[in-house]
Amino acid sequence: MSALRERLLEFLFPSGTDNWLAALRIGLGFQVTFYSLPLRNDWNYLLSGTASSLINRHLAEGLLSAESHFVPRLGWLVSLAAQVGLNEERVLSATWTCLLVAGCGLLLGLACRFSAVIAWLIHLCAAKSGGFVSYGVDNFMTIGLFYLMLSPLPDRYSLDWGLRELPAKNPQLLGFWRRVLQLHLCVIYFFSGLTKCLGSGWWNGSNVWRALIRPPFNVIDPEILVRWKYFFPVVGIFVCLLEIGYPFFIWNSKTRKIWLVCICGMHLGIGLMMGMYLFALIMIVLNIAAFGPGLISAENKRISLQPQEAVS
Repeated sequence: MSALRERLLEFLFPSGTDNWLAALRIGLGFQVTFYSLPLRNDWNYLLSGTASSLINRHLAEGLLSAESHFVPRLGWLVSLAAQVGLNEERVLSATWTCLLVAGCGLLLGLACRFSAVIAWLIHLCAAKSGGFVSYGVDNFMTIGLFYLMLSPLPDRYSLDWGLRELPAKNPQLLGFWRRVLQLHLCVIYFFSGLTKCLGSGWWNGSNVWRALIRPPFNVIDPEILVRWKYFFPVVGIFVCLLEIGYPFFIWNSKTRKIWLVCICGMHLGIGLMMGMYLFALIMIVLNIAAFGPGLISAENKRISLQPQEAVS
């Protein structure tokens, strides 16, 4: 039992650097910034509780209250601001500004912890209050920002680290939070792949076809899709096997590189062929932060062990 316990602790608390944390922070900084900027003109229209909004926010928050009264929402901020005489429009504009500033703070590594908390809270409130217009990218942004704000920030590549002298981070603590992110991704991909495998739509390619022709994701001309229709079953099977095999092959150093490249390539393809650029970006960021830095260090270690003439 003692040997098993030691192995479990060694797995959960591996010694690690903050390279993955820097990748996660910078990647999420880009993600939050690119998420905020296109929404500037439509932020109030999408999230307002007035009759002029696309979908009244109170409807989404009412449905949310039926599930739980403790889920953060923009209505809380609006109600608090009303106590000091601020109207809803100003509050919503302020929340957008705070989200953008938090994204820039993460990108630069300035006030990392505060920026991560603000970005997570405001994005979560917006995603829950605008539940009718949110989709998968919001869920994964919430996951990434949640782990980032709990991780041992700042990393050594941030402005916070350069502006003040900070003690060295506990390598076991850095390894623990990376391990949690790794395990979470494994669970997500495995059950996503398993769900796909249970139906016939991915095996015969019909789900791939439907995904590519459904507005507003129909970026590719239908005539081109018809020419390539016989390729869809291959793509569907490849996606199923790639996702369900993720937790089995991503850990092995011999297969990790090819699996990471394939999974990032899959998300890049989704982003380009369906216009889901933010979704592609957040998935690539999470994968690179979770498993990318280890690949780079392992490759450098392998090269350094080779004879000098072989390296040159």
